[in-house]
Amino acid sequence: MLMTASARHTGHPGYSETLPCNEASVSTARLLVRTALATWGLDAAADDGALIVSELVTNAVRHSGSAACRVIVTRPEPSLVRVAVTDRSRRMPDLLNAPADAVSGRGLALVDALADRWGTDRMHWGKRVWAELRVGPSKPAQDDRPAPDDHVPDAGRCKAAHP
Repeated sequence: MLMTASARHTGHPGYSETLPCNEASVSTARLLVRTALATWGLDAAADDGALIVSELVTNAVRHSGSAACRVIVTRPEPSLVRVAVTDRSRRMPDLLNAPADAVSGRGLALVDALADRWGTDRMHWGKRVWAELRVGPSKPAQDDRPAPDDHVPDAGRCKAAHP
């Protein structure tokens, strides 16, 4: 998977990838979101983020008629992750109230239930559909954590130096 990472003002990189607008891209989009969240130490949000991007990419595949879509994962704030999908269609998504026996039509209802907020930005070339997840403080990636045998002083035994 070729992924683009770029610096952001929050200090966290943003991740994006342009994908063919077909059903095979749904799993690639999930992997992109899971990779970004794992990099940021936000594994607890991975399932919700993966489900959200699955629904957004599926909507682009089924309704946009676009040849490609772009998946973007950013952290506009340290406690906020934004998952977005862009396509070239100007048709806005509809939040449906699908009957219980319907085979489809629940995607945006799932996004609405999982996300803290979501929306659509109309662009001159199409649209961007996005969803935001509130997240806890990030933890260092596994490689950045002290090894079990690294010496980390016990704060209870540290003495302050007094003149």
